[in-house]
Amino acid sequence: MITLRGKLKKSAEVGNTKPRDFNKRISVRDKLLVKEVQEMEQTLPNTCQATFDNPNRLHEFNLVIIPDEGYWLGGKFLFHISVPEEYNMIPPKVKCITKLWHPNINEDGDVCLSILRQSSLDGMGWAPTRKLKDVVWGVNSLFTDLLNFDDPLNKDAAEQFSKDKETFKNKVREYVNQYARR
Repeated sequence: MITLRGKLKKSAEVGNTKPRDFNKRISVRDKLLVKEVQEMEQTLPNTCQATFDNPNRLHEFNLVIIPDEGYWLGGKFLFHISVPEEYNMIPPKVKCITKLWHPNINEDGDVCLSILRQSSLDGMGWAPTRKLKDVVWGVNSLFTDLLNFDDPLNKDAAEQFSKDKETFKNKVREYVNQYARR
């Protein structure tokens, strides 16, 4: 099993980092993330891939989603996930890097998903019992069954869907072809 203390000690031994006091207090977040990242990687949906630019910074990673059904089929969407120091009392921050036409993701990349809210009207907001795998599965589900046109972040996309589904579908395809081609 990988431990953060073990990773840091091994890095120091091979000269990758400055010597550290390994008895120094490791944050609760970092202790949780060692286990949660392993669990997340073992349970990733087949449409997702998580990548870490720096394996010593488990609190910053990218998630690639390649939907295998629905409106966004054929696209490849990149999300950046940042886990704050106050985790697990505060949810991770998720930003969509790929521009897309979606009712729950605006063109700035902000994501509207109950699990990412401190408190939500539907009672499905963040709770300390939630884990990274829940966030990944939730973001992935925005491309299938959690698609929500009733509480949109991108009101124009939701309105377009309700008025003319074919025009909505065409605009989604246009965005996929322009910004999210595999």
